[in-house]
Amino acid sequence: MSRTARLMRLMDALRRRKGSVTAAQLAAETGVSQRQLYRDIATLRSGGALIDGEAGLGYRLTEDPALPPQSFSRLEIEALQLAVQSLGRIGADDLTTAGQAALTRIIATLPERQARQALHAVTRSFAEPPSRQPPGVDLALLREACWQEQAARIEYLDLQGRQSQRVIWPLALSYSERTLMLLAHCRLRMDFRQFHVNRIAALALTGESFRPHRVALVRDFAQICKARRAFSPKIPPAGPSAA
Repeated sequence: MSRTARLMRLMDALRRRKGSVTAAQLAAETGVSQRQLYRDIATLRSGGALIDGEAGLGYRLTEDPALPPQSFSRLEIEALQLAVQSLGRIGADDLTTAGQAALTRIIATLPERQARQALHAVTRSFAEPPSRQPPGVDLALLREACWQEQAARIEYLDLQGRQSQRVIWPLALSYSERTLMLLAHCRLRMDFRQFHVNRIAALALTGESFRPHRVALVRDFAQICKARRAFSPKIPPAGPSAA
């Protein structure tokens, strides 16, 4: 682990704690020895982080120089809390964890009164496990392909039971209670397709970038959806049919 990554992990561990935490707990959480932890605490302090405490007593982050002060209304705080709590409904543990970590960083920058409001929000969302079938491929790799605009080769079983191999340009994932869909430009059909992710049996990146084409593709897809809404204003658009 690089020094920068190690220090960021330690800052995240301190941000998540409202009270003091021992050096042993921090060392275990960040995967370093206690001797290294003491050195990292000293490095963070020299960089401007206000960390109360000392060896044997525990540590507490009282001011984070990396996070400028922010201000939110009570309703905005409630909305952020609900949004993160609702992530559990999509059934992606890594996204849920990332959302919780982001919210922790946000709360750490709030003035004391607003931070108390965040801790005592009056609205709660209790996520039920999704009823859709679990994906058969690595969702992190699929999201990476979308983010990095990388072509992918998939093995796909369509709704008629036909199996095929295709190269696609993945554009976006969409979650619902029953399905997880991938919007992509299929290089076999040379058209937009929505793939049921649970029907993708295999996924591999090809190393080919479609970055120069992504903006135009997204614009074209938006125009298709707009045209369908204009043609059938009372019928919600379904997008291109599932492949």
